[in-house]
Amino acid sequence: MSLEDRKQRERAQRERLIVATARDLAEQQGWDAVTTRLLAERIEYSQPVLYSHFRGKREIIGAVALEGAAEMAAALRAAGSTVGGPRERVIALARAYLDFAARNPAVYDAMFQLDGGLAFASEDTPKPLKDAFNALLDSLGDVAGDGVHPGLFTEVFWAALHGLATLTGAGRLPPKDAEWRLALLVDRLAGSQVSAAPETTTTA
Repeated sequence: MSLEDRKQRERAQRERLIVATARDLAEQQGWDAVTTRLLAERIEYSQPVLYSHFRGKREIIGAVALEGAAEMAAALRAAGSTVGGPRERVIALARAYLDFAARNPAVYDAMFQLDGGLAFASEDTPKPLKDAFNALLDSLGDVAGDGVHPGLFTEVFWAALHGLATLTGAGRLPPKDAEWRLALLVDRLAGSQVSAAPETTTTA
């Protein structure tokens, strides 16, 4: 291995370490706790070394978001390969999305709530973000219905899942009715009927 190859490998390893450390710290203490000074201490490199990889916290958030998007895309692809009819596949897809958001709240915030300097819904949208959306689109095309654009249908489905993930994560929806909400959303989108109503609940 040449000296240049070794330097590039070491640089890539440092970048992965910075992103992993920022992600772990954010999941444990929240994004407000993630500072370049603390990250430099945690990874045992100087702040100038950290800044040679990322210009600041905003770029680090963006890197975490891209890593999360790639992981979400993989989870959605796996869910989309579920054996069964459209309803089973959409249920699996929705669960995979909501489970990812619940297991990785700081990463989910980096993807959709925080400013990581990433472009959405444009030609400049990074590939991992496009892949995550396409993982939904590829599994939802055949349940969109006649005359409904699959892309628009996927946007609405995604928006509904995002709302459930965000409100549930914030404690604004009673967790005991999570499965009912999921069934209601999927059955309406898949064209089936929900067979039973839940008990009366109060939403904060």
